[in-house]
Order: sequence, then C-alpha cells, then structure tokens
Amino acid sequence: MLLKLEPNPEQIKQEKLYQQMGLSDGEFALVENILGRTPNYTETGLFSVMWSEHCSYKTSKPVLKKFPISGPKVLQGPGEGAGIVDIGDGQAVVFKIESHNHPSAIEPYQGAATGVGGIIRDVFSMGARPIALLNSLRFGELDSSSRVKYLFKEVVAGIAGYGNCIGIPTVGGEIQFEDCYEGNPLVNAMCVGLIDHKDIKKGQAHGAGNTVMYVGAKTGRDGIHGATFASVELTEESDKDRPAVQVGDPFMEKLLLEACLELIQSDALVGIQDMGAAGLTSSSAEMASKAGMGIEMNLDLVPQRETGMTAYEMMLSESQERMLVVVKKGREQEIVELFEKYDLEAVAIGKVTDDKKLRLIHHGEVVADVPVDSLAEDAPVYNMPSMEPAYFAEFQAMENEIPQVENLKETLVKLLSQPTVASKEWVYQQYDYMVRTNTVIAPGSDASVVRIRGTRKALAMTTDCNSRFVYLDPETGGQIAVAEAARNIICSGAEPLAITDNLNFGNPEKPEVFWQIEKAADGISEACRVLETPVIGGNVSLYNETSGTAIYPTPVIGMVGLVEDLDHITTQHFKTSSDLIYLVGETKGEFGGSELQKLLNNGRIFGKAPELNIQIEKNRQQQVLAAIRAGVVQSAHDLSEGGLSVALAECLFENPQLGARVNVAGNLVSALFSETQSRFLLSVKKEHQAEFESLVEAALIGEVNNSGTMSVVSGEQTVLESSVEELKAAWKGAIPCLLKSRD
Repeated sequence: MLLKLEPNPEQIKQEKLYQQMGLSDGEFALVENILGRTPNYTETGLFSVMWSEHCSYKTSKPVLKKFPISGPKVLQGPGEGAGIVDIGDGQAVVFKIESHNHPSAIEPYQGAATGVGGIIRDVFSMGARPIALLNSLRFGELDSSSRVKYLFKEVVAGIAGYGNCIGIPTVGGEIQFEDCYEGNPLVNAMCVGLIDHKDIKKGQAHGAGNTVMYVGAKTGRDGIHGATFASVELTEESDKDRPAVQVGDPFMEKLLLEACLELIQSDALVGIQDMGAAGLTSSSAEMASKAGMGIEMNLDLVPQRETGMTAYEMMLSESQERMLVVVKKGREQEIVELFEKYDLEAVAIGKVTDDKKLRLIHHGEVVADVPVDSLAEDAPVYNMPSMEPAYFAEFQAMENEIPQVENLKETLVKLLSQPTVASKEWVYQQYDYMVRTNTVIAPGSDASVVRIRGTRKALAMTTDCNSRFVYLDPETGGQIAVAEAARNIICSGAEPLAITDNLNFGNPEKPEVFWQIEKAADGISEACRVLETPVIGGNVSLYNETSGTAIYPTPVIGMVGLVEDLDHITTQHFKTSSDLIYLVGETKGEFGGSELQKLLNNGRIFGKAPELNIQIEKNRQQQVLAAIRAGVVQSAHDLSEGGLSVALAECLFENPQLGARVNVAGNLVSALFSETQSRFLLSVKKEHQAEFESLVEAALIGEVNNSGTMSVVSGEQTVLESSVEELKAAWKGAIPCLLKSRD
C-alpha cells in the first residue's frame, strides 16, 4: 500500500502550513511550547481543530461565563453532550441546540440533515430517548434570488428527510427572512429527550486499562476539517470546501440510537460520547480530559470505508453516525454482540491510560503524543476588543415615531403576507410531527407540546429570537428573545424550566461584532436570572459573514417548559362564540425593528428596540399561568411580529366560521401594529369573567362571535373589517406563492 507523504515538522513550521489549518503564528508557537518540540502533521491537525472557535470557544468563553447555569432542578449544566433538568418522579428532560450554518450554505440538504443527526446523538449520548426535534432557520428574502429559494427548499427537505426517517417528530421551530442572511443562512437544530435519573451517562473515560471502543458507521474522508470550516467567514471560494460537509444516513442513526440506549442499561459501560465536530479527536480528548485520564488508540483498528487513510484524516474526519464508548476491561465481547444485533460494528481500538496523554499509533509507529488537557481545556482564550458601533448611538437618539398608514386593512393583509409572519405550513407539512403519537400541540401554535407517556404531564418547547431587535439593541434584544420564548411556553400552559442557546454572530475579531456578543449575553443572562430559566447548554456559531458582511446578531433561545397536568394545555386559537377577549399589557408606540417598519421602509431597520421590563414580564407571565392552571383561560397567544392585529387574526385561523369584534383606543397604528413587549391576547368564557379578572390584570377589549369576520372598532367607528377567509388566504398562500414565482 502506497502511503501518503505528509510534510515534516520543519516544513510545517517554515512554510507556515499550520495557517492553512486555522492556527495563528502565536498559537503554533504555543503548541511548540506545550510539546517542547515542533508538532508533526497529525498533531498540528489535532490542535487546529480543537483550538478552532467551533470546538474551543476561545473568543466566546469570557462571555459565556456570564450565564446563570445552575438551579434547583438542573441535573447537568454546560459541558456534556446536552443539559438535563429534573421534571419530578425520577424523570428528567434532556435538550440542546446546535448550528450547522456553514455546511448548509454550501450543501443545504446534507448540511441540514447532518445538523439534525448530530444533535440527536448529543441527546442519546446522555442516555436519553429523543422525543422531539425543533429548528430555528434564517434565510435571505424569498423574492431576492433563485438561490435563496433553493437553500430554503433544500434545508427544509434535509431536516424532514433525516427526522422523518429516524422516526423522531419535528414539532416546532421558527423562520425569519432578512437580506442579511442571503449568503449565510442559519440552520439551528434542537433535540429534546426524556430520561430516568438512574440512566444518566456522561462522556468521561474513567479507569486506567478500560477499553476504548468505536461503534457505528465506518470512517471516511467526509467532513475533514469541518470544525475549522465552521470557524471562518464564507467567501465566494467557499464552494471548494464542499468536502467539509458530511453525509448523513438516518437509517444507520436509528440503529445506532437503539443500540446505544440498550448499551446504557449495561453496567459494562463507563462513558459514551458522540463523534461530532472534530470527530475522533474531540471525543477521545474530551472524554479523557474530563476524567483526568489519557487515551491510547491504535488507528489501524478504526473501521474505515476508504483505503489508505492517514492518521490525520481518520482523526479529523467528521463522518456521521459514530460514537466513542469506554467499557470495563474484559467486557468487550458483550458490547460487540449487542451491536451485532443491530448490524453495527463495535471495535476495540484503544485503552484508557493514567498519563493524561492522547497517544495515537498507526502502522506500528506513534504518530501523535500530546497532553489531552492542552487539546480539550487549555486552548488559548482571547479577550477580544469591544467597541460600540456608531449605528447604535444613532438609533438610540431617534424618537419613537409612529408610521403613517393610509389603509389599515390593506396593511394588515400585507403584514400577514410577509414570509416571517405568514403561515409556515409549507414547511411543517413536510415534517412527520405526529410520529410516536405523543404530539399534543403540533407546529403552528405558540409552543409545541409533547405528552410524557404514563403520566399526566407534558413538555412544551419552542425556539425564538427576533434578530432585528438584537441588532438595534443587543442587550434589550437578548432579553426579549428569552422573554418571548417564555411567553410562548406560558401560552401553552407550561412553566418555563431552562434554556439552551445558539449564539449566531459575525466575526468576533471585529470590535463592533464582539460588542454585540457581549451585550446580547448580558441581556440573556439578566432575563434568565429573573425568569429563573438557567442556561444548561448551547452552541456558539461565529464568523457568520459573507464577503465581509455580517448577519444580524441572532442568539436563538431554545426553551422547554413543564405542563403539570394535561388539562392545562392551551392553544392560541379562539374556541367558542361569546368568549371574552382580553389584552394583557399596555401598548406603546414602538416600531423600531417591527414588521410594519420593515414593510413601509423597503426592509430598512432603524430606531430603538421595544422596551422590556423583565420584572413586569415575569409578573404577567405568572398571572397568565395561574389563570390557565385555574381553568379559566380558553386560549392564549403572545403578541409578537405585527402586533395586536396579526395576533387577533392568527387566533381566528383555526376556525374561520368564528369572528371577533374588538375595541381599541388611542392611536390606531400603535394599537394595531406596535410590537410592545410583555403582552398576551387571551379568551375567557363569560362565566369565568370574575375569577379571571381576580387573577390577571387585563383589559377586556372584545368578544368572539360567529360572524366569520374580524372587526376592529374605535369608539363607535369600525376602522378595520375583513372576512377571516380573506386574511387567512393572504397568510396561508404567501410562502407557496413566493416559491412558485420566477425571479
């Protein structure tokens, strides 16, 4: 067999080949200092992926320390495959969100599909059975180019293809369309799982002499340097990085999932971790480092699907559907036989050592010998320069001007047709959201709800972030993202438990971008402290720029809440004629970053973000949840994009025979379209009016009727009137229509 000739250490240093792998001159010098010598090609590769932003969080670590990560119900915070929160009765919920942005920009179907596969493995590596998937997606404007439509269609197809095949329902998500995402879409995937406390496992390699086993699919050359690829800006040359995109096999993953969940029940298992970003390198180094141990592996034993693979290629491959497990010495055959039942390979490839080294042997030679902590824990951390961007002061100095609207009904129809507001049915009808038959609230309401079999409990889940607000004011926008997620959870009848976040930003080396990251983290931290929703894990995705232009700062919040009794489950749709309609929260003239501002200004966003008092937010959420649990709320919907008018229309779309008549006061444009925060739209049976009003501070603004018409009255004058069918047609047809149109 002809072996590939790799550059020797002297060539790597003299020709600065390490720069092509993503290491700076200073970082390479640090590696030399750690090793006391110049690293060889494989070792340079190990450091380059483990010290990439994607794996090491080297610029974001100082910011992440701000987050509250503990609480009375938190069983596992950041640092493992996924976070875990106690939900009582010996059960816990496991969840995590991750990004696959850059791969999806280059190869959207596989980029999205493998993003889903990776997050599923993070959850079942903890010992949990995945029960639901969600996503948070961002694209350019659908009417801008055929490429945006292509990316949108293929990403949705990739999510559907993987989730549907593996048999885990995709139950919810959110999608926003803005110019800034045209070259750099965001694809964030979230997985939620259930676990019994006794089954919790961690990715740690304890016990010198114990066996390291490779399980799952064979290793190929796909995804090499995927972590590094995710840690640089996209350019016109990025298509050449297509090999950095992995290829997924959901049927293989289904077998792997079931095998690993059976493995969890074996006392032979010591530790288990997904081979995700940086593949065999990250899983081995992190498992050893967390346990204070080392690992030695013979790469000749690694199952390979391609011939002549080098140590460098095997260690940096990000081939999918693979796990690394540590088992008690002498119990290996049990594991081999267990995986054979699922037609999967389980191969002993190494052992745990007590020298805190990652040692790799290939063709009888030691090809790498490095301290595990230097790879996993001791990556350089940078305190990046931070500078307030000029636009922020300019926006803060602006008055809150109320836009001029000539025709209220026409404006509402246009808002309902905006892709960010419009029905996402075209998307979620491609997802099998009812598989396993536990889905109680399907996509399309404020939060999705999945029952916990054998109990009266359920889990509510959502993903949220209005990136326009974060752009205008990162600190306030960060708070709003958490608050809106919590409102959605509350509206479903659940109590918010905790969050996982996906911090999508531009290049952190730009001081203005790093300022956005810092301020958004401040806002998220404060909201999480007040709302008592600790951050139990997440992901940082930086360098989301195309040819130097950054996306809006987009810190996506994934939140899970607990429904204590199935009777508390609530949806946003009006239920019965003669129910009373209440508005919780006062409305101000706040239009910075609003759908109306974007509509009237050709997409331009400016001014102040809506204000948020997080303590008032908490009080209102608690009141609404108390009323829901008391059984006096028929429907609940939070007010977000488009304000009251859009929320009112959305409450009517489930049953177009119903109508509503509401009375508004003050400035009509503000009353109908402002995006003031901390507001809910609730409906209540007349016989519950007194009890409801004793629990919730709210304004009675109208009544549900059988007219099939949405009417808005100011004083005695009808100021907006439309059939529900007409509004629904605009809302439901917008995205399919845009996808069919020619550019």
